[in-house]
Amino acid sequence: MTLPLEPPIKPQLALTRKQLPLGEEGAYEQKLDGFRAIVFVDGAEAYIQSRGAKALGRYFPELSFPPGRYVLDGELVIRDAEGNLEFDALQSRIHPAESRIALLAREIPASYVAFDLLAEGDESLLEAPFAERRARLEAASPVFTVIDTANTGLVPPGSIEISELSADPARAEEWLAHTEGTMAKQLDAPYLPGKRRGMAKVKREREIDCVVMGWRPGKEEGTVGSLILGLYDGEALRPVGHISGFSAEAKRSMRALLEPLETGDSGTAEPSRWSGGRDLEWVALRPELVIEVGYDHAAAGRIRHGARFRRFRDDKDPRECRFELLDQG
Repeated sequence: MTLPLEPPIKPQLALTRKQLPLGEEGAYEQKLDGFRAIVFVDGAEAYIQSRGAKALGRYFPELSFPPGRYVLDGELVIRDAEGNLEFDALQSRIHPAESRIALLAREIPASYVAFDLLAEGDESLLEAPFAERRARLEAASPVFTVIDTANTGLVPPGSIEISELSADPARAEEWLAHTEGTMAKQLDAPYLPGKRRGMAKVKREREIDCVVMGWRPGKEEGTVGSLILGLYDGEALRPVGHISGFSAEAKRSMRALLEPLETGDSGTAEPSRWSGGRDLEWVALRPELVIEVGYDHAAAGRIRHGARFRRFRDDKDPRECRFELLDQG
């Protein structure tokens, strides 16, 4: 390729905020639940780079980028028939077998949502303000699909899209209330690869009470690395996620708290391509301990990205921790 920018490029990152920066000089986008990807197009050739600088193109043969010379920043996504984003389906697309890749490309095709233009022709746009980069991206709209997130189910799978950008705080609050969250971007900000400047993200925060149904050892002997969370689905207690990130002191002290609840049995999580083959077995506990956790998103019956500890619920009957209370919207 003979573009002004060459892979790998670190994507610009966002600061996490508790509230939307309303009233500041900026605009808003829906936070997408997909794979961040930078796409380099030179003529008819396209190279898709992951956030971690890996090549992703072979896993998504259904994507066809309009010929030209440009570099895009955006997100790979998969939607269901109603237009809802399905991250678990996207994860399943990373498969080593060519035959499986071809089958999944037909059965659950992905789309690419572009939200920034990093280069065009022989010109790098990294130092240009976001407002200019975005205007130039939208000027290419005849060859892309400009999406309306109220009608995402109408976007053909495998399409190359441009995200909806809005200056309306009400639209930003709508995304925050009904989707994974909202991005806020400064219109005068340059593109700073790998830096957390120029944009912020606010995730939708939800909470639920869960039964602690097991624990997984930490790296240090005699410590607790994570707790396995469960919810009752009928009479069965089903795992829905985990919680980790405890302090060193908490990891050691929890052993004494959990030991009296151990049943002598063990459970296991289904291995994934992202687990690196590590041991996913956990020590089973009697379903007596309830904790309140916060989480951003749940899909396919599981809390994604891990949960955050809020407090112990000694006042809560474990049987009141019901699967139907898990917000998967």
